[in-house]
Amino acid sequence: MPETEVQEETFTLDEILSAVKKSHRLILWNDETNTFDHVIHCLVKYLDYTETQAEKIAWTVHTKGKCPILEGSWTEVEVYRKILKQEGLTVTVE
Repeated sequence: MPETEVQEETFTLDEILSAVKKSHRLILWNDETNTFDHVIHCLVKYLDYTETQAEKIAWTVHTKGKCPILEGSWTEVEVYRKILKQEGLTVTVE
């Protein structure tokens, strides 16, 4: 019988904990390049926020430096991170 070679995959503790974590948050960061209007436009267009909600988020980002804008599975949050990054926004997943 031929010997089967088994390739082991190794993961760090952080990767394992990240994978089992129930939800991830998409964080919008303040930057010096995007206008309030652009940020608000993106939040309304892609995340279905109302104008008023998007304005509050934009002000929070402006005054506090960051604001969580979406919570969900890693896959879901990562999709929106890529979309908003393409729009020029500074976003990370926690």
